[in-house]
Amino acid sequence: MEVPWLLLVHGSVTALVVVSFLCGQWPIFEGTFIQSINHFLTFGAYHYLLRFVQSVCGTGARDLVLGVEGYCCDRPNPILQVFYVAIIGVTYFIIVQTSFQYIPGYYVSGLHRYLSVVAVSVGAILFVLTSFSDPGTVTAENVSQYVSSYPYDNIIFVEKECSTCKITRSNMFHPVQINIIKSGQKVFLGGGQPGQSTVEYVTSVLLDSITIVDGWYLYLLIDGIAFASFMHFLICLYGALILGFILAGEIKERKIIYILTVYYGIDNSFSGLFPHVAQWLLAVHNTQILLSVFLAILALLLGGFCAYHAHLCLTNTTTNETFKWQDYIMWMKKENEAKADAATLRSSIGSANSDAQKAPPSKWRTFFMRSRTPSMEPVVRNNIYDRGMITNLCEVVVPLSERKAFSRMKSD
Repeated sequence: MEVPWLLLVHGSVTALVVVSFLCGQWPIFEGTFIQSINHFLTFGAYHYLLRFVQSVCGTGARDLVLGVEGYCCDRPNPILQVFYVAIIGVTYFIIVQTSFQYIPGYYVSGLHRYLSVVAVSVGAILFVLTSFSDPGTVTAENVSQYVSSYPYDNIIFVEKECSTCKITRSNMFHPVQINIIKSGQKVFLGGGQPGQSTVEYVTSVLLDSITIVDGWYLYLLIDGIAFASFMHFLICLYGALILGFILAGEIKERKIIYILTVYYGIDNSFSGLFPHVAQWLLAVHNTQILLSVFLAILALLLGGFCAYHAHLCLTNTTTNETFKWQDYIMWMKKENEAKADAATLRSSIGSANSDAQKAPPSKWRTFFMRSRTPSMEPVVRNNIYDRGMITNLCEVVVPLSERKAFSRMKSD
């Protein structure tokens, strides 16, 4: 019975780490151990590493680590490209070495061998196209066109007189030190940040560059391309299913169930066979089990991820604007609550003065009168960039910077 508990602990720890890393900053986890794990993974571990390096090797070594951080995160460099290519090569090599020997199998066709080569090749080609394409840089020549396309709403974007202020719906990408117009997505991929001009390449890369056939997943941080995240979900689900079919085929071909029930007298039931089958799988196919569990958890997370980003696309909202709207709505609610409390206080003082000479009301009447507080004014989210679901979706698929009208405006 130790094997099922080992699987349960492994799955629970993996799910806890993934959920803590991705969702630990949510308000629902505030003050919980999930928030503490998220803080340790995103900030605490690196902070303790710096302290350890300084205490062991001195301040010079700490400055060296900070210099490497500055080079990797704040300056143009090919590290992301090299890392991406290394991930593709090493991952595909591991997949070939560990899983291709079972293809074709009892439930898996030999076609998956060729599909993997196509996926890796197309993913590499689209990665190169994305790396060397224009991300939609905001310059002095096109800034007026972007401002006319995305005017200030004076709610979450307010125009200011400042030489370094960004235009609406733009983002500074620090590794290349350029300002990029956002199209609902933010993908840290290659040497730049794909913006409006590269959305078609980015979408294609996200469909193919997650080179999974029987295993691994390369995580790309995406904001707002719902279709791409849906394809991530399908690819992870596909990898988990292929691994599951490989394992099921191995059990079928080697007649594990028959051997356990006939030769060892194991009860032919799920509760009786599961511990022994799991023990055999862990001993013979531990790599495939770990990869399938990993992909299944990612597929579950990406399902919710896809739904959230589909909502962003259909409402023409970026993740940055989502946080701005949350802050604005929270501030307006507090202001409305303060107004309602002030109105309640004034009405209670007025009623107390007028009823000073009257007999005190009953407790029931006082209770129900206390519950009748003035209703707060609802906070309306007036998103001027939301032009309807069809128009919003077209703006993501065909960004403004790729349209002929926008090009004519730039030439004029």
